[in-house]
Amino acid sequence: MNKRRISSGRITSLAPNEIFVFGSNLQGAHGGGAARMAYECFGAVWGQGVGLYGHTYAIPTMQGGVETIKPFVDDFLMFAATHSELDFLVTEIGCGIAGFPHDEIAPLFFQAIDNDMRNIYLPESFYRVYDKLNLARQ
Repeated sequence: MNKRRISSGRITSLAPNEIFVFGSNLQGAHGGGAARMAYECFGAVWGQGVGLYGHTYAIPTMQGGVETIKPFVDDFLMFAATHSELDFLVTEIGCGIAGFPHDEIAPLFFQAIDNDMRNIYLPESFYRVYDKLNLARQ
């Protein structure tokens, strides 16, 4: 089994090569939850709701269903694959203010586990969904 890279449930500081990955809205109004922390602490830019800014990477989660989030997660995974010098600490995007259950969001990130992407750290809750779904397949 691949080594589990688990992001902390409470990220309060970052090393120089670490990126705080959070759920945002397309307008980049980072007013609450992890988005607010990204804005206040780690360099997210007000008005920028997608991509890398400072020590943050914004993934929009407030614009519709999971199918509207998936392309942004796919873009993030491609970005992370080409930036191995950075470690991406993924928060429970979409599972707070956006209101999605872990079972709907976590699978969007399974490629990072299956492909052993060593620079992506996922919440423990996403690994629990991964394990549950893999057990159901057996």
